[in-house]
Amino acid sequence: MSETAGGRERHWLSRLVAQLRHLSQTLTFRVIAFSSVWAIIALVVIATIISALFNQVSRRGFEDVLSAHLFNLIASVSATEAGWLTGNPNLGDLRFVEPYSGWYWSVEPVSEELRNPIRSASLRGSVPTPSTDLIPFDREFQREYIAKGPDGDMVQVMEAEVELGQDDRIARFRVMGNHSQLEAEIADFRRQLFLYLGVFGLGMVAINVFAIMIALGPLRGIRTALANIRTGAAERLSGPFPAEIAPLAKETNALIDSNRRIVERSRKQVGNLAHSLKTPLAVMMNEGRSLGGNKGALISGQASAMQQQIEHYLKRARAAAHRQPLALRTPVNDTLARMARVSQKLNPDKTLKLELPEWEVVFSGEREDLEEITGNLLENAMKWARETVVLTLRTPEKEATQDQRFVIAIEDDGPGIPEDQARQALKRGRRLDESKPGTGLGLAIVADLVEEYDGALLLERSALGGLKAQVRLASA
Repeated sequence: MSETAGGRERHWLSRLVAQLRHLSQTLTFRVIAFSSVWAIIALVVIATIISALFNQVSRRGFEDVLSAHLFNLIASVSATEAGWLTGNPNLGDLRFVEPYSGWYWSVEPVSEELRNPIRSASLRGSVPTPSTDLIPFDREFQREYIAKGPDGDMVQVMEAEVELGQDDRIARFRVMGNHSQLEAEIADFRRQLFLYLGVFGLGMVAINVFAIMIALGPLRGIRTALANIRTGAAERLSGPFPAEIAPLAKETNALIDSNRRIVERSRKQVGNLAHSLKTPLAVMMNEGRSLGGNKGALISGQASAMQQQIEHYLKRARAAAHRQPLALRTPVNDTLARMARVSQKLNPDKTLKLELPEWEVVFSGEREDLEEITGNLLENAMKWARETVVLTLRTPEKEATQDQRFVIAIEDDGPGIPEDQARQALKRGRRLDESKPGTGLGLAIVADLVEEYDGALLLERSALGGLKAQVRLASA
């Protein structure tokens, strides 16, 4: 059970790979894939640039706000003669009043002469200060760093040491902004940016696919027109084509006209050849019969063999001439049913069973060629069968399409042909049993006609005990 499931899975995967390989080779896929990949790369680059610019502008603005608050704070605080820090800074931001807002300020004495540190109402706790060895002050006695705030959020600190008065009394001024909030805003902007650009990119790719499908529409029109020519529904490519495709349609029509002229010329030559050989052969046969004796019989027999050979190759030439771009359509069901009725009347002592599908099958070729193929096989089957012959028509699907083939199987309950002699039976003039009448050309003619239509002829042992001949031909 597991092996069957594994085999089905492998079969499904192989079919998927084959379909993807076929899809990757189409012009539509290549154009859509190239344009879509380029659009995605462009959108990713644009999103990256916008995100980097926003990040840079946001951080610079954040630092400018902290710097402005720091200078405002320094200007608002002073020291008394007794060394008390005093002042009522108003930085114009309510977040410095709201507890645990992430926005704080503080003024702390560095010199021993100063006392009474002051801080904003929002600062309910302490913010650690790194040592100057780890983060030193710059030439303006300022430094920046990120520390953990009292509520657990990270804060960005802008710090300066300022001398108050003329007595070398130094105080440390610190303004702190909510760095976690800044990072969250940047991340939120980045998410929204990628979301909007992603939606825009999908819409752009969809519009691009739609535009490409419309642009490639004339190519699909060419394919449909060629299919109509192949099936015989049309004779030429017609319709309005863009300037890029019009030369292709013109050259294709010229090729069709050229092939038609070649076919007509070949048919005339075949007819002329048949006429020119018919009379000389008749004369030779009459002369042979009139001479009598062994020599006359030899001449008459050889002339008759030449007539059969010429007829055989004329049929091949006619089949090849019929294979033109304007393909013909022959209903298979009706043709087989009619030939089965005729064969049954000619062989009333045999039973002929006909098995046809309910749907109509159409042969992409001449009716005469299909009758020649089926007639020879039916004649052989009726000749060698003891009692029963079965004629079967099979198709892969209920409705045959242009890419499918149908199979005509004719089997009998006669002696059959050994497998090692089946190939010999297809050779021209080869007869495996001289006791039955015939020329030995039947199976050879069938093989040649099937080959002309790119079909296949298979001879094998029938379940009835005799020979089973299967012909696989293309359906229209």
